[in-house]
Amino acid sequence: MKAPSGHWHQQSLQFKYTQALRVRPGSRAAHSANGPENCFIIAESKSPILCARDLSVNPHISFEDCPPLDYLLVPGGRGTRKEVYNEALTGFVRRQAEHCQALLSVCTGSFILHAAGQLSGKKATTHWASLERLRALGDVEVIEERFVEDGSIWTSAGISAGIDLMLAFIAHTFGEQIAGDVQFSSEYFPATTRYGRVEQHPDAPTYLRRSRLHCRNH
Repeated sequence: MKAPSGHWHQQSLQFKYTQALRVRPGSRAAHSANGPENCFIIAESKSPILCARDLSVNPHISFEDCPPLDYLLVPGGRGTRKEVYNEALTGFVRRQAEHCQALLSVCTGSFILHAAGQLSGKKATTHWASLERLRALGDVEVIEERFVEDGSIWTSAGISAGIDLMLAFIAHTFGEQIAGDVQFSSEYFPATTRYGRVEQHPDAPTYLRRSRLHCRNH
């Protein structure tokens, strides 16, 4: 199945202190699989955004100028703790959700989706250090996996898990061959090595603790 081009609008939000480590469909990897031409980085204004570790990102368009989107990707980072109260941001997500085919979040971007009214009654995940905060919201079924799909809502665990989410989303939407092209171009075949026995950490999510049991059984 060939990925569409031209009219497909993919959007990646940015806000102050977002975590900037992201793979988006408009990157080199996606272009190798004929990914979307209309892929934007958006923010409340077009002014540069200061991300974590002082990396600066330049948005393509503002909320006001953004066209209706097919897909919207919301990043995470410590900035989300403040931005969940930013009505300009949550209102933008809420309005785009009315016609988006899918909403995706990475890391604590899930809290932005919740603040925009998109996670109530849904299954979701987030960074391992924020799983209990997500549970405390009271209306989200927290699943401790690398990524979670619930209808048109896709959420991932922290940072690198966003790559797993995006490959699965591409496979689901455009077929495994396209996802395989992106994976191969990115050379994303992560090693299975675990350093420092992280699976024994008291806050390790379920998918990591499962790897500990697997090691015991083998």
